[in-house]
Amino acid sequence: MGADYVRRLADDLLDGFLVEAPAVALAGPKAVGKTATAARRARTVFELDDSLAREAFLNAARPLEDAAGPILIDEWQHVPDTWNQVRRLVDRGAAAGRFLLAGSAEPRGAAIHSGAGRILSLRLRPLSLAERQLGEPVVSLGAALGGGVGAVEGATDVTYADYAREIVASGFPGIRRYSAGLRVRYLDTYVTNAIGREFAEQGLMVRRPEALRAWLRAYAAATGTTASYSGIVNAATPGQGDKPAASTTIAYREVLQSLWLLDEVAPWDAAGGSLKRLAGTPKHFLADPALAARLLGLDEAALVGGAEERAFGPVYGSIAGRLFEALLALSLQTYADANDARLSHLRTQDGAHEVDFIVERGQAVVAVEVKLSRAVRDHDVRHLVWLRERLGERVAELIIVTTGPTAYRRRQDGVLVVPAALLGA
Repeated sequence: MGADYVRRLADDLLDGFLVEAPAVALAGPKAVGKTATAARRARTVFELDDSLAREAFLNAARPLEDAAGPILIDEWQHVPDTWNQVRRLVDRGAAAGRFLLAGSAEPRGAAIHSGAGRILSLRLRPLSLAERQLGEPVVSLGAALGGGVGAVEGATDVTYADYAREIVASGFPGIRRYSAGLRVRYLDTYVTNAIGREFAEQGLMVRRPEALRAWLRAYAAATGTTASYSGIVNAATPGQGDKPAASTTIAYREVLQSLWLLDEVAPWDAAGGSLKRLAGTPKHFLADPALAARLLGLDEAALVGGAEERAFGPVYGSIAGRLFEALLALSLQTYADANDARLSHLRTQDGAHEVDFIVERGQAVVAVEVKLSRAVRDHDVRHLVWLRERLGERVAELIIVTTGPTAYRRRQDGVLVVPAALLGA
């Protein structure tokens, strides 16, 4: 593949899987890089989103048995039975690393086996901050989960303006390489194609595209919140009596999930007996913060200059802070996957305590707060300290991620302060 390929954390996971697993499925939204990642390892590629290639594949006698491996079945959902064929070949003893499946949508209504025990799944996300190489990380999430990172030193010259640029630059490899003006057009086209074409391919005809776009915009405005879906509908249709029915908005969400365009962070449900009455609502995030920013009409200048607070502050608070949180959510999802860990968030039902992100592996917990600021005050770490008081030794590390220049450990409470550019897997 091209010399400009950016190796990502998922590459290491994939290489490890292929040593033993006969079949690995790469999932993720369009343009995230699944084909580029898988094709680097394949000898035979079946491009099933191409009508001529698909016709040839369907008329071949035994394409998956006779082709030289590793075999990449790209956009396999266009011929859903390929999943079942691969599963059966795995059952018959296919060699390790034989099959790679890449798909940007889950086929709705297709009769396919789950693949459990036969086909490993790996989700590709837009590039994390570490993969964008803004700096050399000095704090590893894996080390934190392993019992703590010890003394920390490190500095970066990355500023909030740089993070604002990364929010709008996109983590889609094929989009971020263009100029700012062209990126805007690609992001607009991305949303337009999803509404106008991919929803129909998933079996949902959108009779009012403007209503779906308004719902997406309201969802983007709710980035980083646990706003109810009814609240999102109301924000999308202010003053309108003919709001979309609940069944319609449920269908919207299901299709967006099947297209991997939602990447919500689940509520923490494994606190054990030390914590009671936790809220059960997910935090809302689109797959790429750049999509949210574009839906809201926000560019780098608006985020840096504070225009977004005037536009969105009365509704949900500072959208700049929550888009920064979305950038960290994307990154932490990737770092957690690399460490076989799970990402969630914590909020008590009464709203008295919340922690932006909980990373959990086994009994080890790393709690992470995200602050759009350079300085950290005692007030900013109160929920982290509260959590450690409740969970004790289960808390392996407390981290607050900032836009500041320096990584250090606070003497008064031991909380790690880490610039976003210095946090890695």
